[in-house]
Amino acid sequence: MSNLRLVWANLHRHPVRTYLTLLSVLVAFLLFGLLRTLAIWFTAGPAEGASADRLVVTGKYAIIDLLPISQMNAILTVDGVEAVTHQTWFGGNYQDRSNFFPKFPVEPRAYFGMYPELVIDPVELDAFQRTRTGAVVPVELMQRFGWQIGDKIPIEADIWPMKDGNRNWVFDLVGSYTTEVEGIGGIFLFHYDFFDEARDYGPGTVGWWTVRIADADRAPEVGKAIDALFENSQNPTKTGTEDEFGRAFAAQIGDIGLMATGILSAVFFTVLLLTGNTMAQALRERIPELAVLKTLGFGNNRVAWYVLGESVLICTLGGILGVGMAALVGPVANSFAQQFAPGAFGMSWSVAAAGVGVAVLLGVVVGAVPAWSARRLSIADALRRG
Repeated sequence: MSNLRLVWANLHRHPVRTYLTLLSVLVAFLLFGLLRTLAIWFTAGPAEGASADRLVVTGKYAIIDLLPISQMNAILTVDGVEAVTHQTWFGGNYQDRSNFFPKFPVEPRAYFGMYPELVIDPVELDAFQRTRTGAVVPVELMQRFGWQIGDKIPIEADIWPMKDGNRNWVFDLVGSYTTEVEGIGGIFLFHYDFFDEARDYGPGTVGWWTVRIADADRAPEVGKAIDALFENSQNPTKTGTEDEFGRAFAAQIGDIGLMATGILSAVFFTVLLLTGNTMAQALRERIPELAVLKTLGFGNNRVAWYVLGESVLICTLGGILGVGMAALVGPVANSFAQQFAPGAFGMSWSVAAAGVGVAVLLGVVVGAVPAWSARRLSIADALRRG
């Protein structure tokens, strides 16, 4: 019998206990993969879809502060600014909260002019411009919900009630758009004029400005010039890159990296205790068998490697399965993640490799003491204790 088969056979002495331990390790590394991916995604460099020649202007003190639409004309006067458009976070739910997708009221032509990577049929763009209750959506969203051009799409507002107190906004689907840049699609777009006219509060305001500049190298200079315009006004601004805006939006949740570290520390401490107790119990039950192995000519080191191998095998197998499941969850979570930043959410090879490495290390740490005890085991004492 090969060494690996012997280790595997020993693990199946108590299959229920073994598989429960494997499950606990799997769950721990599933969390590891997801939380590390999330933390890295929140703090990563420029995300896919973020353009170097586009700036985002938000409220100086909080990105949720609304800005007066009158600021647009002033921003257009800044040297280096080519175009300006705006967006506002709408929130809302389609049917139920599980069907989440971002929703922005926009100026149709200005918005699609700002984002040339979004491709829309000119006829449908004209219809969007003409129809006050019109909306356009990405093709993937149409396929997901089975929508067709001409459908009426009801959205239940959670932030923006209508003037009559009604929270059920109804939009006419007039078109769809596509993009090859993962991370900037997925947004339900509707007409700002309809939104501004019908909402109960905040008329004449927007959530943030998107500014296209002529020279990306002048971005810091142009940003400072824009902020200087409103420095002493009631609505001071803060201008940054698209990527910085996405990270700032995500930071409203909190320090994701710190939270992930705290959660993982607690999880792995628990798994360490659980797996360590399992291996110690397995060693106590097999003391007579280990003595027999030594009697048959198995050396101390070989017996110790068997015990250590069991620990490393179960932790590594659980780690690989957990990290693999986390990698499969990434594409599913991508549509949710895009509401915070424009980058595609997915596990990197570095996270996967780190997960497997931690799994092997966990197996070594958990199995070190039982392996050392097995190595020092005296045949006579072991048989007497058995």
